Amino acid sequence: MARFGFLLLLAAALGSVSASPVDEQLLLGSPTALAPGQDWDWTDCGTESHIVRVQSIEVSPDPPKRGEDLTITVLGTASKDVQDGAYADVTVKVGVIKLLQKEFDVCEEARKANASIQCPVKEGTHKVTQTVTLPKEIPPAQFKVNIRGYTKDDEDLACMDLMMDFRPKRASFLSW
Repeated sequence: MARFGFLLLLAAALGSVSASPVDEQLLLGSPTALAPGQDWDWTDCGTESHIVRVQSIEVSPDPPKRGEDLTITVLGTASKDVQDGAYADVTVKVGVIKLLQKEFDVCEEARKANASIQCPVKEGTHKVTQTVTLPKEIPPAQFKVNIRGYTKDDEDLACMDLMMDFRPKRASFLSW
């Protein structure tokens, strides 16, 4: 997937949070929390049927900060070529409230971002790095981003769940 699409989709999803009205809020399942002291996490929820599998994601700065550049490095493998027409459904939630649900054309997003990997993406292992600017308007909350990617023929392309916590950190009363 072009830059595995996750980089662009994550940036678009988080950027849209500050620009989208919170209308038609939907209650979803119970939220999953990050471990104490952890500001972000990810899970490749794909199965053997998914074409793209992510082995690692690194972010800098760690933790991500509102209003600053975020550099994301992803290592992943495509088990077969990814063609034009691939798309991803992205959902962004805060707690149980859905803030955004949008379908992105993965290849078009890569073209708009002038990504170094373009569709068709060849089978194999790819390491990509992308820098995006996180909006300073991101509310101080814990976000869960669900990305479900599909080929133009609706085959499973990728599955990724991300969590980012932008809440301010409080100093411990007994910090020794």
